[in-house]
Amino acid sequence: MSIKLRAGVVGAGSFGGHHARKYAGLEDVTFVGVFDPDVQRAGALAGGLGGEAFEDLASLLAKVDVVTVASPASVHAEAALAALNAGKSVYVEKPLATRLEDADRLVQAAAKAGVVLACGHQERIVSAAMGLLDLPEAPLFLESVRFQPWGPRNTDVSCVLDLMIHDIDLALTMSHAEPLTVEAEARITHGPFIDEATAEITLADGATLKLCASRIAETRQRRMRIVLPSGEVEVDFVARTFVNTTPFDLNADFADTPTGRDPLGASVSAFLAAVRGEAPRPAVTGEEAARALDLALAVEMAAGY
Repeated sequence: MSIKLRAGVVGAGSFGGHHARKYAGLEDVTFVGVFDPDVQRAGALAGGLGGEAFEDLASLLAKVDVVTVASPASVHAEAALAALNAGKSVYVEKPLATRLEDADRLVQAAAKAGVVLACGHQERIVSAAMGLLDLPEAPLFLESVRFQPWGPRNTDVSCVLDLMIHDIDLALTMSHAEPLTVEAEARITHGPFIDEATAEITLADGATLKLCASRIAETRQRRMRIVLPSGEVEVDFVARTFVNTTPFDLNADFADTPTGRDPLGASVSAFLAAVRGEAPRPAVTGEEAARALDLALAVEMAAGY
């Protein structure tokens, strides 16, 4: 029988709500509640799920075994570090932090406390549902387009840390090679952070990445093209088209698999399994999230920001 874990959430926004509902819906988890500086908003979320609204982070941490940090990205590190130092396992929504030194501090704190640090790069779950993470070949070229119209969410960081970092993590997972060169262009329209960026990255194995992200696009676009030695894979996530010219048996119906339909739920379950000792690791470790952050920050720097 699984250990029943007590879970809480930091942040009562959109993603905080998603995590709270995931925890509240699991039979082997007791959903304790939510901390948010806006106590009224925390109360509205927690109360609807049978939880409690906490006026300070320490009070929440005293009552939980695990916590999700789904606050604005600019304060991820602060809340996650407090939780890790309190001996709690932590799931942090991406990005893990906004500075590499803070990400490293979180990884070190988790190791010192002997707890699990996971990050919410859920594209890993989707890519695994396709079969992309089990390929016997590394990509020669990977191109991604991730565009969305302007909105008020996640504007405390750049579109590189909010959007492009998903594809950075996927590319690094598929190739395992270190970045050698980074060239990038970007523009700001709403300030003070990058709203649109294009990056070309060369990896040590000779692969090239071309990554495009925008949060000021006219229409939503989400496409990926991967060139392998034996063929190509092209996916349009909006039009739901899938082209595979490789000899590998990839799953064109990935969106209809249990993990494809609910990547967040799969990611949270993997985190809880790692906390219980039922799995050796979460879907995305703190170290892996720090590696993706490192390259994302290099893109910003290459673009002159």
